[in-house]
Amino acid sequence: MIYKVLPRQNNRYTAPAQHARAPRELIDDAYRPSYDFPQGSFNEISVRCVPILRFCLCWIISALLPLSSLGQALPEGPPGAILHTDGGVWVNGYEAHDSSAVFAGDVIETKAGSSANLTLEGSTVLLAPESVSKFQGDLLELDHGGVSVTTTKSFKVRVNCILVVPVLNEWTQYAVTDLNRTVDVSARKLDVNVEHERGHGKEATQTPPTQEKASVHEGEQKSYDETQVCGPAPSPTTPGQGISPKWIAIGAGAGGAGILLILLTHGGGNKPTPPISPASP
Repeated sequence: MIYKVLPRQNNRYTAPAQHARAPRELIDDAYRPSYDFPQGSFNEISVRCVPILRFCLCWIISALLPLSSLGQALPEGPPGAILHTDGGVWVNGYEAHDSSAVFAGDVIETKAGSSANLTLEGSTVLLAPESVSKFQGDLLELDHGGVSVTTTKSFKVRVNCILVVPVLNEWTQYAVTDLNRTVDVSARKLDVNVEHERGHGKEATQTPPTQEKASVHEGEQKSYDETQVCGPAPSPTTPGQGISPKWIAIGAGAGGAGILLILLTHGGGNKPTPPISPASP
């Protein structure tokens, strides 16, 4: 009897099992209409596009803006000032509040018992009570009243044709008053010049007016007759002079149209005599 010897099987050896592949179908069985991008890809794309968009916007703005406007500065206007007051001060006909802004051409009026301070770069102007003046940026036109000026920028005061100018661009203090057509100039710190045109008043001759200049030294006070230097005050306006010729012409035209309307309505002239009736001759 013959026995066949078979090889001994290794019970410890197991054949490698095939890995099960994951199903390709979605769990919720939903259809994905787009590509399956990895998570975070959209954020990366947006971050990369931001510098490109900025670059394009910069080029568009540079093309739209004119080159001349890139280095062009804004035009400088006349300097303004700050008005300090405790009340009783009017600007252009309206009562001003404390720390109000004042610009060139504004008319400032102080009532009785009220004063005001104008503060601007390098200058301070004190307006006395019952004063009327016009601010013009680098000077003040005084109609009547009084002002006291402290300046390091040669701030000037004008009264009619009389102009008061500091001699130096240093700390200068002076006062100007205009009462009853008499202009008083007092130099309290350093000297000031008083400029005016001679030849407008009683001493006027056939020669053209000449520019004259006089100095008021520190500690001095000089008076000037405004009528003699600048001429007589303008005569007050009469009621007839206050009417514009344009309004006179308009009134005349309206009156003529009214008369014509009356004539057309009532027939104008003498009315025709009615015919005599045979019954009543």
